Amino acid sequence: MNNFIFYSPTEFVFGRDTEAQTGALVQKYGARKIMIVYGGGSVIRSGLLARVEKSLQEAGIPYCMLGGVQPNPIDTKVYEGIDLCRKENVDMMLAVGGGSVIDTAKAIAAGVPYDGDFWDFYIGKAIVTKALKVAVVLTIPAAGSEGSGNTVITKVDGLQKLSLRAPGVLRPVFAVMNPELTYTLPPFQTACGIADMMAHIMERYFTNTKDVEIGDRLCEGTLLAIIKEATTVMKEPENYGARANLMWSGTIAHNGTCGVGCEEDWASHFLEHEISAIYNVTHGAGLSVIFPAWMTWMTEHNVDKIAQYAIRVWGVAESDDKKAVALEGISRLKSFFTSIGLPVTFKELGIENPDIDRLVDSLHRNKGELVGNYVKLAKQDSKEIYRLAL
Repeated sequence: MNNFIFYSPTEFVFGRDTEAQTGALVQKYGARKIMIVYGGGSVIRSGLLARVEKSLQEAGIPYCMLGGVQPNPIDTKVYEGIDLCRKENVDMMLAVGGGSVIDTAKAIAAGVPYDGDFWDFYIGKAIVTKALKVAVVLTIPAAGSEGSGNTVITKVDGLQKLSLRAPGVLRPVFAVMNPELTYTLPPFQTACGIADMMAHIMERYFTNTKDVEIGDRLCEGTLLAIIKEATTVMKEPENYGARANLMWSGTIAHNGTCGVGCEEDWASHFLEHEISAIYNVTHGAGLSVIFPAWMTWMTEHNVDKIAQYAIRVWGVAESDDKKAVALEGISRLKSFFTSIGLPVTFKELGIENPDIDRLVDSLHRNKGELVGNYVKLAKQDSKEIYRLAL
């Protein structure tokens, strides 16, 4: 196991009706004025936004609002938020929504105290050393952004989708998590969230670091829980137990717990970011296409952990033929994705003829000559993986 620092200061307030505590929590963390960031109309139609506003008003917390955050969030909304924050003297961001809303709030939080262009952080030109506080009322279990210091934004000019990791300053101070808020999620959105949280775990699980048995078992156990609860929630969308377990799994998947002490991979995420940047597909759906393709390529190049995953997560019988074991595990993963309504090929994703050369060129322009760690991918390798997803 490698040396590591694990820092996870977020206060998680979990359970029924917890959104009513938002005002008291904002007060607890010393905010003088907050900006509520939200997406489309669902938080308005459900009455959630009104309940959050009422809680803030009862606590005497002044606020302004920024709505209209879209899936695959974009830089133009971040610039709008930065300008509004400075004008209104905001000192805390309150994201009411899912990953796109939280990621936008984090980007604004980093950009407000910075003299330059917030995009400098995403291209590695500058490092985030200070930011406004971020808090969350979560509505979609998927991205895990409520418990991480990560944010992903797409630059409209050039369709460049990049991630920023700043756990020391961008982890939310608190996250309100009421599983009941997820009852009305459409089945496809629920399924995409399931794929996203599974991918967050697998990016950490597929590592060459030795002696990470505790990490392996945390990953495997959480994956097994997700698979079990996914089957239930697709049939019973208002099953509180299933929704609660999935919501907490999404947090565990990405708050760093599953990856301590190991070198992580992240190639599949980077491969997918290009797809959702260029074709504007849902991130989780892109991952359900790319991850099995990446794993299939790995059966020829670094099969050991893929085979272990097949045995421990999907119950494939052990055999001396590790490649056959691994391929059977991948087949079961794809069958699972299909069973919850997710695509496993570009065609099923709605992309008949993907421009693979463009995807590859953009990937390696953004991420360098070699991508990932489990096996470092050169351009030709990335191209083969995209082709395996056809």
